[in-house]
Amino acid sequence: MPNNNLVALWKRANLSRFVLALLLAVFSFGAGIIGFMVIEGYGLLDAVYMTMITVSTVGFGELHPMSPTGRLFVSVYIFFNLLVIAYLVSVLTTYIFDGELRTIFKMFKSDHEIRGYSDHVIVCGFGRNGRKAYHELRANGARVVVIEQNQNLLRDASEEGEGAIPAVFGDATTDETLRAAGVEKARALITALPKDADNVFVALTARELNPHIKIIARASLKTSESKLLRAGADSVVMPDEIGGSHMANLVVRPEVIRFLEMINGLGPNKLRLEEMSYRDLRREWQGMSIRELDIRSRTGATVIGLKLSTGEFIVSPSADTRPAAGDVLLVLGTDEQVKALVRQFITLGPGRH
Repeated sequence: MPNNNLVALWKRANLSRFVLALLLAVFSFGAGIIGFMVIEGYGLLDAVYMTMITVSTVGFGELHPMSPTGRLFVSVYIFFNLLVIAYLVSVLTTYIFDGELRTIFKMFKSDHEIRGYSDHVIVCGFGRNGRKAYHELRANGARVVVIEQNQNLLRDASEEGEGAIPAVFGDATTDETLRAAGVEKARALITALPKDADNVFVALTARELNPHIKIIARASLKTSESKLLRAGADSVVMPDEIGGSHMANLVVRPEVIRFLEMINGLGPNKLRLEEMSYRDLRREWQGMSIRELDIRSRTGATVIGLKLSTGEFIVSPSADTRPAAGDVLLVLGTDEQVKALVRQFITLGPGRH
């Protein structure tokens, strides 16, 4: 397992230029040794010495006068080495001074931390939609891992006071990156990449790696919705379509939209819509009717809906309704009311906040 993690880190770190520069340097050094031994008849030690002073261009003298063929070889060899050394220096400068080396160490540290995560949520893409999803999840106590290729987005977020963000730097469409984010142990994945095709690949790969994971995908085009669902997404969200509908409803039914904004935490008087599953109820409350639970009087929150185990939704269920196994109550209230609800009625298990 550790070897697999190192291989995945190596691929995501994009060290191909560094490896190419080292291989060119080794090839150049070897070619010089062989050239001096074959053309000028030097022994191994002398050939190494001549190669070193030629590559380093220190200007020391020759061990003995060279033949015309040897001079031609050295001329070509010096020109070739100038190109190799220039490329090697540029690559090393990029890794040392442009932060590539620091990024690799950060990836190694972050990967080590993320390997201990379970029942977390993965957010692919830290653009406008991904960033908003990350903050909403964190506000609700979820553990989140971000996958992003553009390191500047995460660095800017950290500089704005958002703290350290558990992140995997790499291409979310690849198996290695998703595994590094712990997709096999995650409970949900949100893919909010700019291109619909990339979101399809993410959904397809994540579903293959974890058949039980819940996948929410972003789409720009209506035609992409069916492709994402076929690829394994459980739900597809189209922000542009939602935004247009929202603006139209602000004209037609503005008070309804303001109420929805309160539920979404956008208004000054924030409300919170919470799920209360029957299996999460404390044992002493199970089997009681909504009237007997008396959630309104005990916490101030209001039961506005009930999802039955069959998938059917009941809006404003009767007070005599008795939730059963597999049912989920939908409760509306302020943060304080919901916290009171959780304290009094819900059994907190692992991964629940």
